[in-house]
Amino acid sequence: MRFAVYFAFLIATVTPVLAETPMSAAEFDAYTQGKTLYFYNDGQAYGVEQYLPNNRVRWSFLDGECKDGTWYQSGEFICFVYEDREDPQCWTFFKQGNSLRALFEDDPNATELYEAGNTDDEMLCLGPEVGV
Repeated sequence: MRFAVYFAFLIATVTPVLAETPMSAAEFDAYTQGKTLYFYNDGQAYGVEQYLPNNRVRWSFLDGECKDGTWYQSGEFICFVYEDREDPQCWTFFKQGNSLRALFEDDPNATELYEAGNTDDEMLCLGPEVGV
């Protein structure tokens, strides 16, 4: 009997995670439009992205260097293409409570990001590197 109760508890707690539905482009756009979101990975600051009109974005690894790009939906993925690389970076986004969770290429062994905060403020982007 204990095993049956434990098994029922396990199924009840795991099923909601397995039943997560990826966000559509419309849901993603409605959530992100006009925001600047900060993302964490494994409890560490990872980066920040500003969501602009017409599926445009601006990304930074929090180093003051910003990359402009665009996003689009491809199947269940939200894919990003940035000015410094042509290959798309595709993520599956999930709404969890009042924040986002993103899984790179829907691979549980790949990078997983969590929204750690958001603001309506613009990002701080420093100019090009200058030197002597």
